Amino acid sequence: MTQSKTWSDRFKTALHPAIAAFNASIGFDIELIEYDLTGSIAHAKMLAKTGIISPDEGEKLVAGLEQIRQEYRQGNFHPGVEAEDVHFAVERRLTEITGDVGKKLHTGRSRNDQVGTDTRLYLRDQIQQIRAQLLEFQGVLLDLAEVHLETPIPGYTHLQRAQPVSLAHHLLAYVEMTQRDWERLGDVYKRVDISPLGCGALAGTTFPIDRHYSAELLTFSKVYANSLDGVSDRDWAIEFLAAASLIMVHLSRLSEEMILWASQEFSFISLKDNCSTGSSIMPQKKNPDIPELIRGKTGRVFGHLQALLVIMKALPLAYNKDLQEDKEGLFDSVKTVKGSLEAMTILLREGIEFKTERLTEAVNEDFSNATDVADYLATKGVPFREAYNLVGKVVITCLDAGKLLKDLTLEEWKSLHPAFENDIYNAIAPKQVISARNSYGGTGFEQVKNALKAARDRLNSVE
Repeated sequence: MTQSKTWSDRFKTALHPAIAAFNASIGFDIELIEYDLTGSIAHAKMLAKTGIISPDEGEKLVAGLEQIRQEYRQGNFHPGVEAEDVHFAVERRLTEITGDVGKKLHTGRSRNDQVGTDTRLYLRDQIQQIRAQLLEFQGVLLDLAEVHLETPIPGYTHLQRAQPVSLAHHLLAYVEMTQRDWERLGDVYKRVDISPLGCGALAGTTFPIDRHYSAELLTFSKVYANSLDGVSDRDWAIEFLAAASLIMVHLSRLSEEMILWASQEFSFISLKDNCSTGSSIMPQKKNPDIPELIRGKTGRVFGHLQALLVIMKALPLAYNKDLQEDKEGLFDSVKTVKGSLEAMTILLREGIEFKTERLTEAVNEDFSNATDVADYLATKGVPFREAYNLVGKVVITCLDAGKLLKDLTLEEWKSLHPAFENDIYNAIAPKQVISARNSYGGTGFEQVKNALKAARDRLNSVE
């Protein structure tokens, strides 16, 4: 058996060593120590304010907790499995520092509301950091988009050449996705920003605590109105994991495109040495490891979301030990999202180069301007569906002859329909095809220029 008991004298013996290790969370919830100290300081101040402990005792508790903070930051505080979790580790060290006064800190609270408070404090900080990273990522996308406003790139549907678009327009699609991510996290923050401190184990407390005061000290916007809900709610963690999953979806989609673009078959981008690796046996290889890793890590975040949903789906009120399993997935998801955003931002900023000549060549070697032939005829009074069917025949004619639309002579065009004139060649030129799509939100250069300015103004207003 272990040498000491964590629990009250209700227990005659301590846990079996293997069970103690299985039960302990100190190995991962040490991540919360700074937040546990901050929450405990607020609780101590509240106890003193309400007269539950004396002002002198409150000051001693706060000083002791700040001492532990410094010990931890200096690397001199290393609690082990015997502490079970970060909360007991702090309380045990506090009692060593302050004596019996340290034993009063836990008055009016439970580990259930304590861990809920710590985790919310942690996640508030992490959400703000991730939102800042999203803004930085947007800035890099906008920098690239401004350079490539008039750079064409094939647009795809079903991974088949569809219509040429502005590369800036393509990049701006990811700016819009990450803007939703940024806004979504801001909405999640509202549900994280609620204090459970003082809910106790499940039913509140008999002590005359002031939950609003402790919430104010911790800058929570409000407090849980129901103690049962306060200690057992993990909606906010699920919402965060859902938002994190969507961030990873967007990064993974961009990653997949970059993997394709870097391939010899596409050759739309080149990878720089500082953001790619080689092969252990094939010396010619240059691998897109960053986007491949991001694509792979996306599944981890999805898994953590699914795991927490499964944990919560059948839990009766209020706290259950199952909820200890919320933290490792949450911590890992935060680290995965932050690491992936940082890596992708670096890759876009300094690790790739768009091959503009190849991109221009690409939009000149296919039939992605076929829709514009139909649009051309429609402007000449030909019903669009009739024009659409006619252009299908034009494409077949070109394929049989081994030609592209631009290679047809005016006589050949007129033989297909008398409405064709010499201006058809300008109408189907790739840059004109792009420029002509000037509807709001379209890829027309004027629209993209406006979208760039709007996105930059929006970013600057936040920064």
